[in-house]
Amino acid sequence: MLQDLLEGAGRSIVFGLVGIGLMALGYVLIDILTPGKLRDLIWSERNPNAALLLAANQLGIALIVFTAIFTSYDSFADGLASTVIFGIVGIAIMGLAFLVLDWMTPGKLGEVICTPDRHGGAMVSAATHFGAALIICACIA
Repeated sequence: MLQDLLEGAGRSIVFGLVGIGLMALGYVLIDILTPGKLRDLIWSERNPNAALLLAANQLGIALIVFTAIFTSYDSFADGLASTVIFGIVGIAIMGLAFLVLDWMTPGKLGEVICTPDRHGGAMVSAATHFGAALIICACIA
């Protein structure tokens, strides 16, 4: 019993670290897609558009990681590999969705995200990121 608990705790730590790593990668993606430094936009300038996009991205990645772990293979190694692979695929799909939305809308979406006033384009972009994550979750399940 104690061994099972310790093994489960160890797996939780590993999956947690992988999840945090994937969310950090998602942060980097948003930072690349938007002009300026994301940390300054959100924490110094308190930009609501950038914060909304990043929040949707982080929740989407967390949902992908959750789904991958929840539907995990019997093997710890297979489950871990699945989590990493689907997480990276999800982040790539979110980036692609941002670029497609940018192509379909007037102006540059990254600049819209950086405007200090709330902008409807940020909500659409956030929904696109979260929707892309849901698509990956459905593929996992």
